[in-house]
Amino acid sequence: MNDDLKHVERFHGHLGPYAVIGYRMGKLACEKLGKDPFEKKAKVSTGTTPPLSCIIDGIQLSSGCTLGKGNIEVDYSMRPTAEFTNKKGNRLKITLKKDVWDEIDTNVNQENIHSYSEDMYQRSDSDLFEIEV
Repeated sequence: MNDDLKHVERFHGHLGPYAVIGYRMGKLACEKLGKDPFEKKAKVSTGTTPPLSCIIDGIQLSSGCTLGKGNIEVDYSMRPTAEFTNKKGNRLKITLKKDVWDEIDTNVNQENIHSYSEDMYQRSDSDLFEIEV
């Protein structure tokens, strides 16, 4: 397991595909909007019920947008979507593709959760997400 996945596991408490998806969303936001966590805000549309809400932990870890800083907001629409904005007025909306969401919910179990998480980490952004700038 690479260092990024070890950090996700340590922060979240276990390695799961939704935490990895959130981690990837936050990394993408840093690439597109800048790394400074005080320059970004995130609105995450997952609600607070696991496993979908595990996306929030991944986003906090990789983007620096955290509940403690007050620059992350949780919407209760239960869609695996994160919208990031920065102080310059730039916006990035990242939505987990429906087929990937269905795949995770249908196929992941305790026996394959690690391998699925590693697979989610290795997939390209275009395979995982619909991205709006």
